[in-house]
Amino acid sequence: MSAGNILVIDDDPQIRRVMKVTLSTHGYVVAGARTGEEGLTELRSNVYDLVLLDMNMPGMGGIETCRRIRSSSDIAIIMLTVNNTERDKVEALDAGADDYVTKPFSTPELLARIRAALRRLPRSDEVDLQALRAQGVEIDLSSRQATVRGRTFSLSPKEFDLLSYLLARPNKTISHRELLQAIWGPDYGEELEYLRVFVNRLRKKIEPDPSKPQFLMTDAWIGYRLHVSQ
Repeated sequence: MSAGNILVIDDDPQIRRVMKVTLSTHGYVVAGARTGEEGLTELRSNVYDLVLLDMNMPGMGGIETCRRIRSSSDIAIIMLTVNNTERDKVEALDAGADDYVTKPFSTPELLARIRAALRRLPRSDEVDLQALRAQGVEIDLSSRQATVRGRTFSLSPKEFDLLSYLLARPNKTISHRELLQAIWGPDYGEELEYLRVFVNRLRKKIEPDPSKPQFLMTDAWIGYRLHVSQ
């Protein structure tokens, strides 16, 4: 049984070849695409669980490719790049990536990142949506959609997991480390830019005015809290 179907979008044939050999030995079914355009065509034609996407490609770059994928799909996306600045990380995450890996990387690191991107939280039976519904926000947990003032937004898997985790703990401040380890896994804990980006993405979808959040509150230096009226 396959561990998952992965599409590698990278203009370097050696990278695609190494990825295919390495990941295949760990149970993944791997296909490759040379350009962003080719990758988009492949995603429309076949079903994949995860995309490994090079950030710096000629033609349609990785950022634009990521945006286009995310505009119509909730597939897991890991961005690959030689740059390791916070600006690059935020740009990749803001474009819709779930994670970010810097080249060169080790096989154990890449496999851990893939597992984290494919990781899904179990559904919680403790989520009470009544309070948000009373304040004009409808969350459909089965379809991973949020409706605010008549506008419906799809949530990516990580956005959904983050929101669900906070929904199950209303009005409680959850630390950065707890959120990172709950959503991405035990190897995470210091990647604060991940939370900043994903909270901002959620605010754009569920807040009537994202610049003045009513629900997703920041508790400075500590973590985040989902405020719901009692």
